[in-house]
Amino acid sequence: MSVARSLLFGAANVLHPRMLWLMLWPMLAALGFWGLIGFFLWTRLAVRISLWLQQGLDYALAWSHVDFGSAALVAANVLLFLGFVPLVYLTALFILSVFGMQQMVSYVARSYPDLERRRGGGMAGSVWNSGVALIGLLIFGALSLPLWLFPPLWPLIPLVILAWVNQRLLRYDALAEHADAAEMKRMFSKHRGALYLMGFLLALIAYLPILGFFAPVVFGLAFIHYLLGALAAYRADTNKSLVAGNVHP
Repeated sequence: MSVARSLLFGAANVLHPRMLWLMLWPMLAALGFWGLIGFFLWTRLAVRISLWLQQGLDYALAWSHVDFGSAALVAANVLLFLGFVPLVYLTALFILSVFGMQQMVSYVARSYPDLERRRGGGMAGSVWNSGVALIGLLIFGALSLPLWLFPPLWPLIPLVILAWVNQRLLRYDALAEHADAAEMKRMFSKHRGALYLMGFLLALIAYLPILGFFAPVVFGLAFIHYLLGALAAYRADTNKSLVAGNVHP
């Protein structure tokens, strides 16, 4: 199962009526929540951040005698935008993981009718996983603060952090119904690279107009399709090995 095929599956099925509703309401709820906060706080936050940036630049480049006020304000708005977009779609992802992933798993599972459901995860595990993703986001964000002083890294830092958060959020619920605990651990380890790649692509596409609106559900479907396909292939290979081992010459 390839990443490209999984993404094509997600894109092809996102306009199904059930998936379309899951695409719309979590994103609209997240946009409404953060948009309301941004409406009241954006200007004040931009001014406050620009003052911090200006003070830092004035101290670091005191010899230049250049007024960094305008540049600091522009940079502050860029930083706010870089923070606003992931807040919106991560909120949508959290909502989707709680209220929508089960429906999405049931929808994708129709392509794997013979795949046994071993229920290695549950609601408690999903809540725990979401909590770990949130705590990880805060920790990585705090640890990366010194790197934000280097403007060329601004676009890359959130993408790298969110790649980890995205794959952490989506992978658990994608497999919780069908895999047992050992299989889940094996799938996450064996396919780590592909999961991080999809997480990175989700973080990147979230910043694109219109496409970012579709991204949470498209990638949710893609994660489910990829991991269920990988699980089915793993069980098929395991069964073949068992049969071969039981055949005596």
